[in-house]
Amino acid sequence: MRWFIGFNRLLLAGIVAAAAVLSLTQAAQAGPPEPVVPSKIEVPDGNKVFLVGHGVGVQIYSCNGVVWGFVAPRANLYDDHGKLIITHFGGPTWQAKDGSKVVGQLVDSVTVDATAIPWLLLSAASTAAGPDGDRLEATTFIQRIATTGGLAPPAAECNATTVGTVAEVPYTADYYFWKHTGS
Repeated sequence: MRWFIGFNRLLLAGIVAAAAVLSLTQAAQAGPPEPVVPSKIEVPDGNKVFLVGHGVGVQIYSCNGVVWGFVAPRANLYDDHGKLIITHFGGPTWQAKDGSKVVGQLVDSVTVDATAIPWLLLSAASTAAGPDGDRLEATTFIQRIATTGGLAPPAAECNATTVGTVAEVPYTADYYFWKHTGS
């Protein structure tokens, strides 16, 4: 009878361990959680978040004598531990540390905070592997959310005397990178 009780305990421990491994495996395959966003910038079904970067940088504007025109972003994206993972620049382009790239194309935008640049949904117009890997090659969509700052300078500051002036306006944002669920 003792062997039977011992066997049942061993069996129960094995079942609990297997369930824990299955749960961890499912969580690992799930990736980062999807952000809650306005419907205008939701990513279509069939895609999942695979990477999140916290961006810190500037939005660059140039004065043409009448209005401030957007030139390009320049930012670094960090993981949850503060490690640099991606650089962001004109195109709009994101380049991972392995050299892989994605160039985005605007799908839609929404202003969530009048004191910050809009939240965006971009589709991947092109992707490429880098010399050291393919981290961004499977990207299908990019979302820019949780923005602070980055708005163009006041219109009154762009006039005939400030033609050609370039302004770099600090901003922060979270970037969510998506890929097909089958990838």
